Amino acid sequence: MPRPVTRDGLVSDPGIRKTLRMGWVLLAVAIPFGVTLEALHAFKVQGYLAHETRRELWRLAHAHGTLLGILCLVFAALADRHIEDAARPGVAGLIRWGAILMPLGFFLGGVMNSEGDPSLGIALVPAGAALLFVGLLRCAFHRVR
Repeated sequence: MPRPVTRDGLVSDPGIRKTLRMGWVLLAVAIPFGVTLEALHAFKVQGYLAHETRRELWRLAHAHGTLLGILCLVFAALADRHIEDAARPGVAGLIRWGAILMPLGFFLGGVMNSEGDPSLGIALVPAGAALLFVGLLRCAFHRVR
């Protein structure tokens, strides 16, 4: 069954449209962020290299942002055919919010962190993970069309 579209060719389901946009935004931010991290490493920028915790957290932010951006795109491509209309907005919201909170938490955890410990922003990671977990479980176990 073809995806419902509006007259101008856009996807008509707002949840799918938002998730699609979120996927592209995450990729547009996470991929250049990874290139920036490589440049910081290549030019031996001490503000980056001197803090092992910051390096690790920012690499995690880049990796999670990229992979979760792809997850959003895959969800947007498959949701209208595989998830009931009634469940779709809730599941899309859970996936979108989880996909933004996890990499944001890793990034903020590396900003102004003390030696060896992440900053308070890291608290967004488990919140985002929980949202993703619930959203993915709802995808897996909700009645599939």
